[in-house]
Amino acid sequence: MTDDLQTKKEKMIKETKSIILIIIAVLTFRSVFFEPFRIPSGSMIPTLMIGDFILVNKFAYGFKVPFTDLTIGDKSFDPVYMFGKSDPKRGDVVVFKYPKDLSVNYIKRVIGLPGDTLEIRNKVVYINDKPVEPKEFDGKEIMSDMDDKFKGYNLKFYKVKTGEHEHVIQQDNDNYFKVDFDKITIPPGKFFMMGDNRDFSYDSRYWGFISHEQIKGKAMFVWFSFIFPFGENPMKFRPGRIGTGIN
Repeated sequence: MTDDLQTKKEKMIKETKSIILIIIAVLTFRSVFFEPFRIPSGSMIPTLMIGDFILVNKFAYGFKVPFTDLTIGDKSFDPVYMFGKSDPKRGDVVVFKYPKDLSVNYIKRVIGLPGDTLEIRNKVVYINDKPVEPKEFDGKEIMSDMDDKFKGYNLKFYKVKTGEHEHVIQQDNDNYFKVDFDKITIPPGKFFMMGDNRDFSYDSRYWGFISHEQIKGKAMFVWFSFIFPFGENPMKFRPGRIGTGIN
């Protein structure tokens, strides 16, 4: 009986160690390589829809020491880079720590880089005095899959090229709240972020710049898209979005 108890105890210890090692390996992988995130809001529509589950490349802008960019409660730590630290490119879609509350993750598009001048005139973005020309197109296909909360707005859709990224933005034709933005120069080490859903995005136009240390990684693709039924929100499953690359 004693031998049986000893054997069971040793087996339990061995299994516990294995589970702990697996958990550590998974957490390390998420910290250094890839991490999944869920899109809870519509600020990046039509690039990202509410309910999209995305995969983020955590080493796109440098290889970090595991667990050095943790946020615990109201305490946030800056990442320590082992090698390969680089700036995001204009147009990249990135996940970052929200400057007003570093425990919250945001996702936006990089519009302005360090040293750029940036202004907005009549909703057109000017970078270094050159406009990012929007080309309007028929967005019926986008509207057919639009999240319900935005279907009642007078939306217009535009193709733009931000850096090397060709993507779509949408604007509310009846919204004149943030039509213009005074010219600024982006400080060293800082980035200006905007959502593709331009009139429904709380971004750098409101809360300022982000730093490289706040960037968690680059969004790669949608691996699942599902809205859970909650309150008045109907269930919505978008199988056609699975595998969609994020440009």
